Amino acid sequence: MKHFGFSIFFTIVCLAISAYWGFTHGPNAGVQAMLSALTITAILAVMEVSLSFDNAVVNASVLRNWDHFWKMIFLTIGILIAVFGMRLVFPIVIVAVTADMGMLEVVKLALNNPIDYSARLIAHHAEIAAFGGSFLLLVFLNFFLDEGKDTHWFRWLEKRLANLANVPAMSVFLALIALLAMAANVDEAKRLVVTMAGIWGIVIYIGVQVLSHLLGGEPEVDEDGNAVGHDASGAPTGIIKAGIGGFIYLEVLDASFSFDGVIGAFAITSDVVIIMLGLAIGAMFVRSMTIYLVDKGTLDAYIYLEHGAHYAIGALAFIMLASGTGLHIPEVVTGLIGVAFIVWAIVASIQYNKRMEQRR
Repeated sequence: MKHFGFSIFFTIVCLAISAYWGFTHGPNAGVQAMLSALTITAILAVMEVSLSFDNAVVNASVLRNWDHFWKMIFLTIGILIAVFGMRLVFPIVIVAVTADMGMLEVVKLALNNPIDYSARLIAHHAEIAAFGGSFLLLVFLNFFLDEGKDTHWFRWLEKRLANLANVPAMSVFLALIALLAMAANVDEAKRLVVTMAGIWGIVIYIGVQVLSHLLGGEPEVDEDGNAVGHDASGAPTGIIKAGIGGFIYLEVLDASFSFDGVIGAFAITSDVVIIMLGLAIGAMFVRSMTIYLVDKGTLDAYIYLEHGAHYAIGALAFIMLASGTGLHIPEVVTGLIGVAFIVWAIVASIQYNKRMEQRR
């Protein structure tokens, strides 16, 4: 309850709003519509958690060096950005910009004509997939393209990837190759805008890394577990510089994951209110799982868990890039792939721990 109590309370509130919305809105308002709204909200919440569980693991790998202050920032401001920014405002901004409409006009369109709204949003799925896929692919590649990495799950593959880290900008090179392959398979009329969207995904990933480096890289932690930065003379400079780069990185990472969930949600319902409520529940549980993994030291106990999460991210990146070319892969399959890698990694970690105990 310490970690998931608020998420459970938040879920109850969202389900209550969903029930009210179904009972009072729409041409079929009533008890049946209310039950349908509750069911769809629950399905979307489960879908978001399954799609983003690997996101929670990667978040935890970044957050475990953070102090209590930045964890709370992640759980408060971060969740507001995740729920309202990425699940509600961002799709509205996309439709407003691409359809040359005002924000208020798009909101009215979403509430009064959700089918037209979803059609306008899905029409730009290729650009969204290029941006999110390129960003996530770099997250995947830079985890394995690390010559200092000495923990390998699939040694035959990961040792070779680690050796490639000696080649300058190898991860960017591979991401650009993947983006060009995707762009070559989209309609010629969309090729330029899709390519630019993918390049922006790469630029933002690198930009966040540059910002983090300029602000001091990984936060230093004192004996009380508080993140602190230091200037050239060694004097403490506070926690802002130590954590803001990582916070921006986590928010962009969450945004990349949310694209797939938002687009996939429209395959289940076109009601934007139900979509926001369902995805908000999932986003809140992902935040709670992240803090739980950090507090319990799960990443240390399960040595391959982080590997499994990054393999799942790599799979999602390729699925997003492929979906931008028109290849449809059901969201259930995407979610199951992520869960399968996580479960596989946990089982492999348990087996590794047993082998280590036997050698002692």
